[in-house]
Amino acid sequence: MRFYPPLLVQRIWVQGFDKGFTGVRVKITKSIFNKNLNNSIFGGTIFSAADPFYAICFHQILHRRGYTVRVWLKSAQIQYLKPGRNNLYFKINITEEEIKEAENVLNTVGKFVKAYPVEMYDNEGVHCVSIINEVYIRNLYTGENKTVAY
Repeated sequence: MRFYPPLLVQRIWVQGFDKGFTGVRVKITKSIFNKNLNNSIFGGTIFSAADPFYAICFHQILHRRGYTVRVWLKSAQIQYLKPGRNNLYFKINITEEEIKEAENVLNTVGKFVKAYPVEMYDNEGVHCVSIINEVYIRNLYTGENKTVAY
């Protein structure tokens, strides 16, 4: 993922995924490519950094458990609390309880929608950004025949 162009150009670095994709650590490196007129990290870069990771993690987790799903970010809300004047960091964790909740809803309703937080901190531990990502997951196979449900 480090070389995926939309992330690479904006200096969004995946530092590592947790075993089983239950979490991810991400760093946004401040550079000439992503700073704004106020010499802080461009808000679009910050928003882009938070966008894909819940979807990627849930997709990988559920795929490994035998599900065929479509996952994407349905909506998001962001609050810029402090300017990102140096590198920003965040970590996403998905608990076993959250996975079980998604599985239960996917097995009964067929689609799961829930909001999850992303909190970003700078090099000094200052809380700079708070984001709420609403994740949409749809179970593409339902019933005993495993037919595709769109």
